[in-house]
Amino acid sequence: MSLNPVRPWRNIYRRKSRQIMVGNVPVGGDAPISVQTMTNTLTTDIAATVAQVQAAGEAGADIVRISVPDEASARALKEIVPESPVPIVADIHFHYRRGIEAAEAGAACLRINPGNIGSPDRVREVIAAARDHGCSMRIGVNAGSLEKHLLDKYGEPCPDAMVESGMEHIRILEYNNFNNFKISVKASDVFMAAAAYQGIAEATDAPIHLGITEAGGLTSGTIKSAIGLGNLLWMGIGDTIRVSLSADPVEEVKVGYEILKSLGLRHRGVNIISCPSCARQGFDVIKTVETLEKRLEHIKTPMSLSIIGCVVNGPGEALMTDVGFTGGGAGSGMVYLAGQQSHKMSNDQMVDHIVEEVEKRAAELDAQNAAAP
Repeated sequence: MSLNPVRPWRNIYRRKSRQIMVGNVPVGGDAPISVQTMTNTLTTDIAATVAQVQAAGEAGADIVRISVPDEASARALKEIVPESPVPIVADIHFHYRRGIEAAEAGAACLRINPGNIGSPDRVREVIAAARDHGCSMRIGVNAGSLEKHLLDKYGEPCPDAMVESGMEHIRILEYNNFNNFKISVKASDVFMAAAAYQGIAEATDAPIHLGITEAGGLTSGTIKSAIGLGNLLWMGIGDTIRVSLSADPVEEVKVGYEILKSLGLRHRGVNIISCPSCARQGFDVIKTVETLEKRLEHIKTPMSLSIIGCVVNGPGEALMTDVGFTGGGAGSGMVYLAGQQSHKMSNDQMVDHIVEEVEKRAAELDAQNAAAP
């Protein structure tokens, strides 16, 4: 039996968008959905910011955003960019000079609201700097910072106001013959964000950056983001994502990948399928999975691992995974390789053995991919 059978009912048909480049990362079109995060260090603390960017890159971030609130941060960006393993997006608000300085410092993208940069002349200066330095832009609409005229018109933040704001900003860039942009329409309310994203997806062919802004802490924010982003991605909307958590940026990257992996849209590392455990378990499932998640963080090859406590569902789950372990009795369980029952292993040696088997399987898959035409 194939470990990855084709099932038409699992297909997600992505919205057709034009493609732009954020540094060397394609966004939109048929490019893989990229995963982003944002540093939370002081940008002027160059060492701390570089360390956070590098950690995010190691965790799999394709793009990292850095806030550039002042001139000192723009100067720091010039030192940070060469040390980054991934393209850097400069987060710009209000002062047009910061956008110009960030472009000159090597940012791959400028996150702006053209409407709050200032006069048309200043907007043109920022666009010229972006064009001269090969920068793309992200129009970042947020329900919490909508323009006054839209709040007056609609009475409160709402999806229609967010879409109208986004389209006003798009027209500013298009009027200046700049099309190298993507757009986001974020809200902390899942319903508002989802409706706004559906509206903007119908109104433009620009690539879409997905996010539920200010989603909360690690647990609540993960759930909120999984519901909001998951539903939009399921509808085919979204070309790049950022999970906004009050947590380490590495956690944002991990959650982003888990959301994409759950929908079959992106694969990286080991996908662990495990049971919640019960009185039937033949070993401590929860502790084992927690240990394996840490021990297998270094594996980047997409593959699957099933850790099931008993024989009720264990053998069936193992049929569909690269490596599996199913709890049995008398202090041992069954190891499955490539979906086939292989050999028994004692519970006290299982973790080390599973790590070895996963590493071996990852090497095999890497070799197969390298040999493929």
